[in-house]
Amino acid sequence: MAQTGKQDNLGHYEAASQGDDLVHIDTEVQKRVLRKLDWNLMPLIVALYLMSFLDRANIGNADTAGMSDGISETNEQFQWLLTIFYIPYILFEWLALMWKLVPPHLWAFATVLVWGIASTLQAATSSWQGMMVCRFFLALAEAGYGPGIPYLLSFFYMRNEIGLRCGIFLSAAPFATCFASALAYGITSSQSLLDNWRLLFLVEGIPSIILAFVAFFFLPDSPETSRFLTEEENHVARARAIRQVGQAGGTRFGSIDFSDVKLALTDPKNWLTALMYFSCNVAFSSLPVFLPTILTQMGFDSIESQGLSAPPYFVSFLVCIGSTWLADRISQRGLVIFILSCIGGTGYVLLAISNSVGFRYVGVFLAAAGVFPAIANILPWVLNNQGTDTKRGVGIALLQMIGQCGPLLGTRLYPATEKPQYVKGMSVCAAFMFFNAFLTLAFRAYLIKENKKAAEREANMAEKEQTVGVENEGYGFRNVL
Repeated sequence: MAQTGKQDNLGHYEAASQGDDLVHIDTEVQKRVLRKLDWNLMPLIVALYLMSFLDRANIGNADTAGMSDGISETNEQFQWLLTIFYIPYILFEWLALMWKLVPPHLWAFATVLVWGIASTLQAATSSWQGMMVCRFFLALAEAGYGPGIPYLLSFFYMRNEIGLRCGIFLSAAPFATCFASALAYGITSSQSLLDNWRLLFLVEGIPSIILAFVAFFFLPDSPETSRFLTEEENHVARARAIRQVGQAGGTRFGSIDFSDVKLALTDPKNWLTALMYFSCNVAFSSLPVFLPTILTQMGFDSIESQGLSAPPYFVSFLVCIGSTWLADRISQRGLVIFILSCIGGTGYVLLAISNSVGFRYVGVFLAAAGVFPAIANILPWVLNNQGTDTKRGVGIALLQMIGQCGPLLGTRLYPATEKPQYVKGMSVCAAFMFFNAFLTLAFRAYLIKENKKAAEREANMAEKEQTVGVENEGYGFRNVL
């Protein structure tokens, strides 16, 4: 597949060729395509991820609502309920590549249906062993959905568009936590025939089953096969796909380029971002699960703790969207992640050293506003700096497999013996967030160096009248800083 035309520093061509047909993108039509993609794809993607995070994180709210007594579990067994989720979630991260091998509407249907059933069955569980089985299958199905969504979005959006969409998608995590806290507050303060914790699992599990069928019928497989686009808009969608990776999106499914797999696995960019993701995930995984408990130890009762968990996550939701939009706009994703990491680390420091309820609650806001948005910017940074579908897919899978090891540590940082301040847990999370800030600056320096090398190579090629074929990403490709 040949590519011709002038390419900017984000890899966009003013013209691209497929065979003998030169395709051009009309700006106004492209705006319509982008707007339709946003309204028809993003709401469903966000709703599904919101439900996945809700079903994953509600274990903390259920425990506060009396689950431990209902299934006669010990504190150690509760720790294992948290840990068991991340074992299959890590082992099956490679399922992110299934978005390229299986039509997305089918893959979404299968994964969402399985986790919806597993989540709902938790309400009928009467033993710790049964809960462990439900959590295992919940994690297995969610590993096939959420981690690969940024990769799926790269089939629909260009490099300078995907950051904001990843931010909108990932902002569902803090919004889900905010919603979970408000929902748990309503359930635990009401009277019902079922135990409150069982009702919580039912109310949050059944919608996932319903949404699985919505995904089957309405999730598009690629931009140019979308039923909501006109013929003219489909033509522009095909041109956008060619500009992005050199081929139309509809032909991108069903196979993986194994030569690109090797290139991705040996690319230092993927390993550095995976280490960054690991660092953030230590804090990312622990905060939603233990925040109600932390607030209880600050002097609030269980019902107040559920309600007070919501506001910090709503702020984090807004920061996720705002920070990813800003990083796209200024093409400086690394600096945004650095600032967010420092904010999150400062929040954990306040939680570790302060005895004041007010200062500790401010620390919760800072931690939530730093951790979740940092994650939301790391994922598109991987996609920004890989030039083919396969490399992006392997980069995301590697990021998730290494990064999701962080929760194995994060979910075990707050044993009951450490209450009421959980100094060790807060200190470890603070250290990892500041370490992530350091890694961000180091990675950014590496990308600047790589961009300079690319510019020098292209200058030498220009002297030889060559304009294409520089590395896998092609002539004119620059890493996003």
